[in-house]
Amino acid sequence: MNNEICLVLIEAYKEHRILWDPKERNYHNSTIREDCWNKISASLNVPVDEIKFKMKSLMGTYRREKSRYKRSQAAGLGKDNIYVSRWFAYDHFDFLADRDNPVQTVETLTEVSMVIRDEVEKRHRAGVNSLQYDPALHRLFSAGRDSIIRIWNCKSMKDPYFQSMEHHTDWVNDIVLCCGGKNLISASSDTTVKVWNAHKGFCMSTLRTHKDYVKALAYAKDREQVASAGLDKLIFLWDVNTLTALTASNNTVTTSSLSGNKDSIYSLAMNQTGTIIVSGSTEKVLRVWDPRYCNKLMKLRGHTDNIKALVLNRDGTECLSASSDGTIKLWSLGQQRCMQTFRVHTEGVWALLATDTFSHVISGGRDKRVVMTELSYPERYTVICEEEAPILKMVMMPDQSSIWVATSESTINNWSISQKDWQDSGIDDYCDSGSGVTSNVLRNTEPAQKILGGPAIRHCHVLNDRRHVLTKDTEENVALYDVLKACKVEDLGRVNFEQEIQERNKMVYVPNWFNVDLKTGMLTIHLGQDENDCFSAWVSAKETGLAENDAVDQKVNYGNLLLQALLEHWWRPLHADDENEGSSNDGNGPIHTRGGNPYFSVPSHTPLIFSEVGGKTLYRLLVRDAAGETEGGLLNETVPAWVVNIVVDKNLPQFIKIPFYLLPHASSGVKSLKKDRLIANDFIQIRKVAEHVCDKVLGAGSDSGSVAGAGNTVSGGSPAGDRTNTDSNADNSSLAEEKVELLCNDQVLDPSMDLRTVRHLIWKSSADLTLHYRPLK
Repeated sequence: MNNEICLVLIEAYKEHRILWDPKERNYHNSTIREDCWNKISASLNVPVDEIKFKMKSLMGTYRREKSRYKRSQAAGLGKDNIYVSRWFAYDHFDFLADRDNPVQTVETLTEVSMVIRDEVEKRHRAGVNSLQYDPALHRLFSAGRDSIIRIWNCKSMKDPYFQSMEHHTDWVNDIVLCCGGKNLISASSDTTVKVWNAHKGFCMSTLRTHKDYVKALAYAKDREQVASAGLDKLIFLWDVNTLTALTASNNTVTTSSLSGNKDSIYSLAMNQTGTIIVSGSTEKVLRVWDPRYCNKLMKLRGHTDNIKALVLNRDGTECLSASSDGTIKLWSLGQQRCMQTFRVHTEGVWALLATDTFSHVISGGRDKRVVMTELSYPERYTVICEEEAPILKMVMMPDQSSIWVATSESTINNWSISQKDWQDSGIDDYCDSGSGVTSNVLRNTEPAQKILGGPAIRHCHVLNDRRHVLTKDTEENVALYDVLKACKVEDLGRVNFEQEIQERNKMVYVPNWFNVDLKTGMLTIHLGQDENDCFSAWVSAKETGLAENDAVDQKVNYGNLLLQALLEHWWRPLHADDENEGSSNDGNGPIHTRGGNPYFSVPSHTPLIFSEVGGKTLYRLLVRDAAGETEGGLLNETVPAWVVNIVVDKNLPQFIKIPFYLLPHASSGVKSLKKDRLIANDFIQIRKVAEHVCDKVLGAGSDSGSVAGAGNTVSGGSPAGDRTNTDSNADNSSLAEEKVELLCNDQVLDPSMDLRTVRHLIWKSSADLTLHYRPLK
């Protein structure tokens, strides 16, 4: 289809809400939905299968473009760097992207995701966004882009890992310790704010007030008050004592909000007494409120790019701000003006740390340098260290002898600050004689301590079998994963990634039934971003190694099998009555039938996530926890109807059909009386088509110079559970292969090749597939 027809198709799709709006009454009625597709097909005079295929492709492109925009916005590198789609159809999908009208948005569709990982991930697998230190227990808390908050014992640096706090499903952007270190509050790109018991490491409650990424937190120690802000432009105020008192029965909390921001908020600060809040955003201004009365106080202009970090002094009279424009500014809130601008970095400044007395500021950012500046003498600064990656967060040890530094890489370093550095930042020995400005001499070349991180997966390739994925991490290690069984198959080491792809790809086509996400540095699998995708891959159980010794050529659906395995433990309590009822075997007790599928189970520690497509997380749990009473009840409320239909009701997905034409080859000498359009399941092998040619086309007793009347369907293949005897069919297929060969684009086809492989890898056209047959002499 050309671009013009594609746009007409999108408009037609938009008109039929039942195809994309799950709140339409007949959304789950496949018959009515099919009628809509037929209407679109008739109006455009294009085959239904081609329309569905093209619409699926367009939707996939739209989701990728939207994801790119979302990632660039989340990075907060400034408006000039926000991704702008140049795809011709992007703006025509506005009816799906309107976040203010959830009835018309693709985000209301529920998708199922899982993370393929080790049971215990002791190391961060991606960058670290935030740090907090508990001086009483000597514990460092780190918020990872791999969605995990980790606790480190700083008194045992040989093996510092203490515990992981897991409940988020996306980047953890900020954390604050409160209540004397007893509790921790976290903010995440999964749109939630979570309250944790910091000593025991479990999630106490989840706040779902934000509608977009939550990027920043601020804490007023004297009032035990926390503020949260993010890309939804809103600031919410939370009473920590109220949050920590929430229970299953007492789960209602009220909050105040501060509105007025015109752009996404990336930084937030509140003084210890809770009298002033300052926010920074891509609007390039600082907005100031009095949180006690939710009053706007002022707006401060001066930065020329996104404001990434803020620090207030104790009484809320002065504020430090850091921006992607490369500057740090010191503001007087009383005078409502900028008192000083510091230009000690060559690129954007993303992290700030100030002493309690506001005498020094330590800064870091995109240029990877940690710089200490004396506020009274801005020309005096000291380069504490230079990291290997952009700096995201810093936290100082209580005795001010060192700082922990987090970057966009997974390792966390501790750098020493000597007493001399504090006493004379910018001492003459480190100054250029002409300018009086501190030189770039490093005070530290090696960190005093390291908390090593792990490699993040940054590249992947889904193999043609649509089951295995090759990955390459930041240490150049290549690994092979089995998506169907949710596990790593093999570590291949530092081998040639592209060469492995070529060697492992087979001449086979299987429809794509999942999407891969590497945002957290681990392999996250999304099961079809609309319901049809998830069930598009029908394969042979025997050929894929699931039932190698089975004489029957059963067909299994990858999406069906994986969903059943992921919810294997949920299935049991739902059907406990059915299993116990009449389940005896010759008086020997009940027969315990296992849930899931008959072929395999997935690792029980696999995280299972239900979420709105491209939107908020609805529920996260481990596969093994689905058997719990509480978890089972929450799953009953969360699992979408299309999953229940498969996992609980055991309804098999429909086969995918392929239309094709079957004609005699020009060299065959056979005359065709008519051009028949046939329909068959997409997984039907060419040997079955050859059998059809022998039986129905070149049928016994027909005129050798003409084609006998052909049927319009080609049969073959059965879903798992349909165990018909196929010995005679196998014999017929073998005989047919000896009598006739099939060709596509003049290429002789392997009898074991299926129709969809021929269509996508040999035919390579959106028009109906055309096969030619030629009798063998």
